[in-house]
Amino acid sequence: MARDGVRPREVRLRPAGFDELGLKRAFAPRLLPLLVAAMAFLAALTLVGMLAAAGLARHWREGAGASLTVQVPMPDAPAATGAGSRAEAVLTLLRAAPGIAAARRLSGAELDALLRPWLGATPGALGLAVPAVITVQRAAAAPLDEAALTARLAAPAPGTLVEAAAPWLARLAALARSLEALAALALVIVGAIAALVIAIATRAGLAARREALEIVHGLGASDGYIAARFAARALFLAAIGGVSGTLAALPVVVLLTRLAAPFTALAAPGRLSPADAVALPATLWLAVLPPAAAAIGWLTAEITVRRWLRRLP
Repeated sequence: MARDGVRPREVRLRPAGFDELGLKRAFAPRLLPLLVAAMAFLAALTLVGMLAAAGLARHWREGAGASLTVQVPMPDAPAATGAGSRAEAVLTLLRAAPGIAAARRLSGAELDALLRPWLGATPGALGLAVPAVITVQRAAAAPLDEAALTARLAAPAPGTLVEAAAPWLARLAALARSLEALAALALVIVGAIAALVIAIATRAGLAARREALEIVHGLGASDGYIAARFAARALFLAAIGGVSGTLAALPVVVLLTRLAAPFTALAAPGRLSPADAVALPATLWLAVLPPAAAAIGWLTAEITVRRWLRRLP
């Protein structure tokens, strides 16, 4: 009782952090985080692979898929219709055609630079007649009838060729989608293996503390209380493993994304470099892995303990 207005000092019957179920001995404090870290490392690499495949597919659609190449033979000859050269007439038609955002003729120096690795010299030095090459950027929203465009260009310059990337682009897009699906399947498999590892560790902990758990359960401890204690311990260890595995994968992920950056070129001019434009979303997605590992640990331990407790006599 309080005496002279002074309250008696509270006495703690159980110290803070007391492990009444002995879970620190039941759960291996090193093995489970190590196994979860290995799963998180594999999941990080798989996730980055999936993001890289998606980035490549987007780059192909927005880059090669939105461009055309027009070759005009005998570009300096007079056009069949109207005034001017064949190349000038084709370029005028392209710039006025619906569905085309921009058209530009490559200069002689650019053509020499493109052909020199194949010919070993400039086309002029070899006496070759090189057609004019015009790069065309398609409008994003407007449809383009390539067959009709080829017929229109052939009127002032017969023999003009229009090369589109659609045939091989569809195959590359299908390949990218297949890679994304395989990476997603690999993520599911890694998550399932992590859940299996945690379930095995939980059952080993239950077996190690079976007698104590039977006594506590017989004295009135509810299934929810025991399962929550195991789940909290599994969540803690899985979170440590998830953070460790993600941090271990981070240097590898940054290196791989920097190597893949020239193939995606997602950065806009004047903003992030291509390497940073690829690495930034990848590292942001990696932040999901530790919470996901902790959630898998908590849910798996909760289900495993409740199923085990139901079988007690």
